[in-house]
Amino acid sequence: MSLRNMAKVAALILLICINPGDLFPQTPVRLTLSEAKTMALNNHPQILAAQNEAAYTNEQITVSRAPYFPTFSADLTGTQGNELARIGAGAFSASRLFNRFGQGMVFSQLVTDSGRTKNLVASSRFQAEASSQTFQATRYDVLLEVTRAYFATLHAQALVRVAQATVDARQLLLDQVTTLANNNLKSQLDVSFADVNVSEAKLLLLRAEDTVQTSLADLTRALGSDQQTNYQLLDEPLPQGPPATPDPLVMEALNNRPEIASFRAANDAAIRFAEAEKDLARPTVTVLGAAGFLPLINSPGIPGRYEGVALNLDFPVFNGHLFSARRSAAVYRANEAAQRLRDAQERIARDVRVAWASAMNAFQRIDVTAQFLRQAALALDLAQGRYNLGLASIVELTQAQLNVTQAEIENLSAKYDYQTQNAALQYSAGVLR
Repeated sequence: MSLRNMAKVAALILLICINPGDLFPQTPVRLTLSEAKTMALNNHPQILAAQNEAAYTNEQITVSRAPYFPTFSADLTGTQGNELARIGAGAFSASRLFNRFGQGMVFSQLVTDSGRTKNLVASSRFQAEASSQTFQATRYDVLLEVTRAYFATLHAQALVRVAQATVDARQLLLDQVTTLANNNLKSQLDVSFADVNVSEAKLLLLRAEDTVQTSLADLTRALGSDQQTNYQLLDEPLPQGPPATPDPLVMEALNNRPEIASFRAANDAAIRFAEAEKDLARPTVTVLGAAGFLPLINSPGIPGRYEGVALNLDFPVFNGHLFSARRSAAVYRANEAAQRLRDAQERIARDVRVAWASAMNAFQRIDVTAQFLRQAALALDLAQGRYNLGLASIVELTQAQLNVTQAEIENLSAKYDYQTQNAALQYSAGVLR
């Protein structure tokens, strides 16, 4: 093998190692809508983030319940000071200084805080429920985005097939007209019109191919993946038409939508927190205890061990209106939560009605566009026959071809748009799975 041939082989091997996908096209991966939903539910970062948020709020229940249990702490203390001296500044405490080394435990137990802890625990439970419902709502949001991206990609891929068939049909006509013109059976004007139609079809194909790439990027994002894959998507059967009226769906949405359940739980949490803030102005009773040893004490007046217990009653008197302000702020928050719940109910009812109208319109367009396609195909056959007999111009034939292309595009759009709108309607009603 010559040196030049060896260099070519080495360059080819290097190119394959660097980017083999450029030389060997990626085999399309078969994907169904059900598989796409499963992938998104397992991988999407929004779902994983909402799941962690729900776990966080569940732990807050334990945090709120902690005051119900006693607190134990172990201390190990050593001090050195000048004998018989007293601390003259600082907080009230035992002011006498002496050399010592001690070890012991301190105990405290809440007896009652007039119901504040009970209300805080209840508020935390409602917050955890709200977070759990938000997690479910996030799952449904992702499912809707996956469904939309899936049908958008199917639609784009179908448009590519229509555009390619249009290019082939118009190219065939151009070849036929060119042959006839070369034999002086057609004019160059006919050739020009046919050539223009081919160029128009090629532009349609380019736009359709660009739409496929955009749709695949959207599908990759909806799946929660950062690596775009060339998917071979399988068509789904057309669902049944929407109900005659949206009213049953509105009631279903108000009962099923996790967003409403989340707002309702958040409202209950705000109410219980407002009750807890009111309890700040009520007394708190605590039991305190301490026990330990002073093994190195040499003073005869100080025993080598100690123990004690106390009952402490705390009555709030005045703190600069802090508690009253906190109570008022919590009430305002509860009122805000109630209005947000009402807003969510009204918004979701409106969304259901809009989604129902869009789905009904898309469903009705399927039959209309199918009739449009049948008539356009019949008109094209007639125009082709008249043109072959010399009874029609190239303009009539090309217009018939344009009508068929438009009818095919409208029919595809109606079918995939209805599947997308039906998914949006199911989402609005809270039944998308």
